Amino acid sequence: MGEARRTVIDSGYHAKRPLLRLISKDSPADLREATVDFSQVPGISQGKESALEELNSLIGLRKVKELIFEIYAFAEVQKKREKLGLSTEKTVLHMIFKGNPGTGKTTIARIIGKLLYEAGLLEKGHVVEVERADLVGEYIGHTAQKTKEQVKKAQGGILFIDEAYSLSRGGEKDFGKECIDCIVKSMEDRAKETVFILAGYPQEMEQFLRTNPGLRSRFPIHLEFPDYDLEDLMRIAELMLRKRDYRLSSEARTTLRQIIAAKMATEVVPSNARMVRNIIEKAMRRQAVRLIKNKSFTRQDLILIGPEELLEASSDDV
Repeated sequence: MGEARRTVIDSGYHAKRPLLRLISKDSPADLREATVDFSQVPGISQGKESALEELNSLIGLRKVKELIFEIYAFAEVQKKREKLGLSTEKTVLHMIFKGNPGTGKTTIARIIGKLLYEAGLLEKGHVVEVERADLVGEYIGHTAQKTKEQVKKAQGGILFIDEAYSLSRGGEKDFGKECIDCIVKSMEDRAKETVFILAGYPQEMEQFLRTNPGLRSRFPIHLEFPDYDLEDLMRIAELMLRKRDYRLSSEARTTLRQIIAAKMATEVVPSNARMVRNIIEKAMRRQAVRLIKNKSFTRQDLILIGPEELLEASSDDV
């Protein structure tokens, strides 16, 4: 898909505007996102927020949004084809997520679960999040038992395996390989019931797939989650604060930008939105301490985060 490609999908529902408009990469950062006229998308409830609306509200992740919308569109078209007696294609939806911490992998998995449920592709759409310790046992037969238990919990939804590459790390007596074999068998047995997502750091996941060549073809959908840039992280911070009924003073906004830029320059492994969330939550606690000590405060005092709270928050390891 070209970076500056404009995609227009017309499903025959007489939409007055394109259902999906992808802004050029050269557009301002705050416009470089998918925008969707959801009132024209079939199957979207007008009450509570749909999966596509939730997806569209996320900052950044342009290519991820684009691919997920393709999955949704394909599912809808197949349903229409089936109603008209045309042949239909069943796509394999198992996925690989590659990205550093804080790039939205878990959030996207939950949205995909909701979307596949809304599209009628999953019975429940819930997400069971696991890691190596939840799957790998300590003696013969224990791993298969633990893995099957987690697969059963995820039936009708998504089994999201974080740091999946850790399953292949270990010596000859390690039971990680047994877990991988059990997962592959479960994928075959529950092909239409459960979606499996393997997630982790980009380089480690690529190495994991190279050492387990049979896995790549079983997970045909690969989503890459890029690190956020400074502008995106500032927007994420503002969004986090707004949702909590807080806001930054103009001086605090400048301070936060400097803090984030400094941390981005020194982090060995970028922690992205996770780093921002930790700073914001710590600053909120520091503000609470200051207000309680002052004993008297206004509504504005309760809302405003100042530079001093941010500096105190950034002085700790986040």
